[in-house]
Amino acid sequence: MISPQAPWSRTLLRAPLNWWEERDALLKDGVFALVLALLAFVPTLSDIGGQIGDLPERPASALSVGLILAQTLPLAARRRWPAGCLIVIATAFAAYQALGFPTTFASLGLYLALYSAGAHQVRFRHGLAGVVSAGYAVLALVLNRLGSPQSIADYLAFYLILAVFWLVGSTVRTRRTEEAQRRRLAAEVATATERARIASELHDVVTHHVTAMVVQADATQFLLTSAPDRAGEGLSAISDTGRRALTELRYLLNVLEATGESASADPARADQAPTLGRLGDLVEQARRSGQPVEFSERGERRAQSVDVELAAYRVVQEALTNAMKYAAGQTTQVLVRHGEERIEIKVTTDGPAASPAAAPAVRESDLAGGRGLAGLRARARMVDGELEAGPRPEGGFEVRATIPSKPASE
Repeated sequence: MISPQAPWSRTLLRAPLNWWEERDALLKDGVFALVLALLAFVPTLSDIGGQIGDLPERPASALSVGLILAQTLPLAARRRWPAGCLIVIATAFAAYQALGFPTTFASLGLYLALYSAGAHQVRFRHGLAGVVSAGYAVLALVLNRLGSPQSIADYLAFYLILAVFWLVGSTVRTRRTEEAQRRRLAAEVATATERARIASELHDVVTHHVTAMVVQADATQFLLTSAPDRAGEGLSAISDTGRRALTELRYLLNVLEATGESASADPARADQAPTLGRLGDLVEQARRSGQPVEFSERGERRAQSVDVELAAYRVVQEALTNAMKYAAGQTTQVLVRHGEERIEIKVTTDGPAASPAAAPAVRESDLAGGRGLAGLRARARMVDGELEAGPRPEGGFEVRATIPSKPASE
């Protein structure tokens, strides 16, 4: 049985760990260097450490204490200034060995400095490695002149041990760099995807409403001469369409500014969101633009996820936009079937859009620009749906979409 105090104990342990992880690297490395320096004076650890030369031991003195501190305390800067840290520690280690002081735990600082230089040094890496290697060669010659019994093989073996620590650090640095590149590429892909999504949303909103306004303006211009008393209706329709465009653009900007669940949690934004429940507004707007539209729904409409609702709305919106642009005044039928597993949308338009010349022209334009029907196909694929568009054998143009149902409660 787990004690009820266990969650509290985990919380108490996690708090200081989180605090420590948030501290500056210089502070953390400084504490680490201080601990290593203190451990170097623990008698039971005095036999643990690196040693080269096997010269007669000299008793400890103030100079040896200074050299021990010089092999540990510079580790405080091992990430900020790895080259300087390595040079100071390597020089102190060489002097300590040449003077014949006894083995010290502080000599581990040389291995840590080599690892840190391999992992964190950015510039002049090869030059630093050359300087350290040359310094080691000088140390080997000095130790030999002082009477060291060790052979060339012993010096080479110790050098290889030192090189291993450098290579381990270099491997860590390489992996860290590769991971940073992967994250950067992932961020670039995410940014490009988001830009494409924003461009698609702006295209759907602006093109639909501007097309409606152009059609309404042309109709109003005609009414000014043929039926001046009805021109006010056309101007009112243009005004309403402009307000709808501003409402959708404002909603889009609010969603882009929001993060996480804040966009969907705001009731005001939810009322402005393009959803299946607002398809009637699209149809009414098209009718006020002079496009005869027949709209019908079959099945029980259920609240869907945001992506499904938006995809279905944009399919109908783009289909009506194309109808107003390429088959103005022709009858358009909009049929939405709400099924248990999928939503089926079918928009058919009579008239010029079915001609062999007109229909392919629309498709080529969309594919070339990456917008319109081609953008709808991509949007449908994002929700695991399908979209087909093309001329009908009996004449006219048809847009058919199938979108898997994803209830909002799931």
